[in-house]
Amino acid sequence: MKGAPSLSVSFLLLALASSLASAFDPSPLQDFCVAIDELKDGVFVNGKFCKDPKLVNANDFFLSGLNKPGNTSNAVGSNVTAVSVNELPGLNTLGIALVRIDYAPHGGLNPPHTHPRGIEILVVIEGTLYVGFVISNADGNRLFAIVLNLGDVFVFPISMIHFQLNIGKTNAVAFAGLSSQNFGVITIANAVFGSKPPINLEVLTKAFQLDKNIVEYLQKLF
Repeated sequence: MKGAPSLSVSFLLLALASSLASAFDPSPLQDFCVAIDELKDGVFVNGKFCKDPKLVNANDFFLSGLNKPGNTSNAVGSNVTAVSVNELPGLNTLGIALVRIDYAPHGGLNPPHTHPRGIEILVVIEGTLYVGFVISNADGNRLFAIVLNLGDVFVFPISMIHFQLNIGKTNAVAFAGLSSQNFGVITIANAVFGSKPPINLEVLTKAFQLDKNIVEYLQKLF
């Protein structure tokens, strides 16, 4: 009987560990991970191997160039310069990233998009931006939007569709921090009308209540 208490504690700890282990999933660093039975057919999921600590130096945590304006001479009039784990190896496993966003005058737009793996906090350092995000269907697709000026800060919750529009007469610049080393970007228009292969016309005409010819035009455009 002396061993009974310790056996009971062991079962209790085991049950507690099992409960905690199944309480949440780890945040993914990839778009999908298909389960396999044979390890020989697998790949390294985390995305990056780790450098030998003895070979690490300060340059592994350093990147320059965010003082340089991005090229906004494109269809939407904006440019995003990312500092993710792909540009700065020292970010690996740290769960953060940074972007610089440049906007052309009179309507430069960072079009509606989502970050499937990251919360975004944005600060305006030049110009005036109209920004906003839309919450989920279950909560009525409400729009939260506001005008930001120099020094103003706004947060976009994870996975929410959001945008920024330059409503000023001059260039605008913002910096944003994200809560993932590999936050991902899904630009709504590109994904819907520019998928490869294209989404079936019937799906898009019914979903957007558009004429078939307009959908075909949009698919060619993107």
